[in-house]
Amino acid sequence: MTSIQGDTSMNCSWRWTWGAGVAGAVLAMALNASAQGTAAPATAPPKDAAATIGNEVISLSELEKSSATELASLDEQRYRVLDRKLGLMIAERLLTLEAKKRGVSVEALMHAEVTSKTPPVTGEDVNAFISQNRERLPKGDEAELKVKVSDYLHRLQLNQRTEAFVVGLRDQTPVQVYLKPPDPVRVSIDAKGGFARGPEEAAVTIVEFTDFQCPFCKSVVPTLKELVTKYSDRVRWVFRDFPIVGLHPDAPLVHEAARCAGEQGKFWLYHDLAFERAPAATPANLKAYATEVGADVAAFSQCLDSHKHRAAVAADVETGSKLGINGTPTFFINGQMLVGNQPLAEFQRIVERELGRTAAAPASPQTVNPR
Repeated sequence: MTSIQGDTSMNCSWRWTWGAGVAGAVLAMALNASAQGTAAPATAPPKDAAATIGNEVISLSELEKSSATELASLDEQRYRVLDRKLGLMIAERLLTLEAKKRGVSVEALMHAEVTSKTPPVTGEDVNAFISQNRERLPKGDEAELKVKVSDYLHRLQLNQRTEAFVVGLRDQTPVQVYLKPPDPVRVSIDAKGGFARGPEEAAVTIVEFTDFQCPFCKSVVPTLKELVTKYSDRVRWVFRDFPIVGLHPDAPLVHEAARCAGEQGKFWLYHDLAFERAPAATPANLKAYATEVGADVAAFSQCLDSHKHRAAVAADVETGSKLGINGTPTFFINGQMLVGNQPLAEFQRIVERELGRTAAAPASPQTVNPR
């Protein structure tokens, strides 16, 4: 993540939480060591106690509730590891069964169905890939780059052909998967506030806390637009303010400006233009954007100069902080937290799961309120 220390990831982050910081970790270790070195009390510990401080008790259930989001993230990571490994094991078993049925080795099967049926990478393929991805590719010897790109495209084609072959085998063989994802932890959040795209009755609501000056927030906008287009009346995208002043001092004013444009029904036009032109965010820039989106500039300027929406932006930041947000973009998909500029596939995975859950209507999962 992009933090005060300057690390990079998929989100802009403004602070370390106490428990995650180095000083907090060292202090916690010291306190635990001191506690463990103290003579054990003669009486048995209170039921469900994680710790006692004099006569005060910190219960295990209280501890788990306060750590619900972090524990849910660990459960999700565990599930993904198991799910990925299970997929590989299923594929290996299917290939072994098919090879046995044909009376050949797995290697011979793969050569017959994958390697021999994968077309060679042409020079046109390599040149097209380099042309489309030039900015992301390393600088250096062009000939060496072409060799690496050719090898990459060949491996990609082999993987795609292998996946298609395994899918075909799976369609011909009864395969039942009993591994279930963990029940998600959902935070209680008001999705009615803020500007939104999509119907209020949508089965899936994505509440986004974002920063107009955050590059990761800018990068995820096309993904969110594609998601809303793909799922049309089933997904609602709600915008909430979370400018990180410590990293982007000019960001709060951009958020105020977007709300001023929203007064005239121009929020989303302004939203797109503000991200497109970021980080340019002087008052003159912001008023010029209002002109470009067709807003009444006099009314917009009065709204912006008076800081009419400063309190509303601050209120969103306070809400986000209580929800445990310390980086942008952060999303709550039907209350489930997702952090960073995630790929479309990750959003789709959660949305599809939520649509399936809504259709099946199982028991409600665990919900926690903001701290």
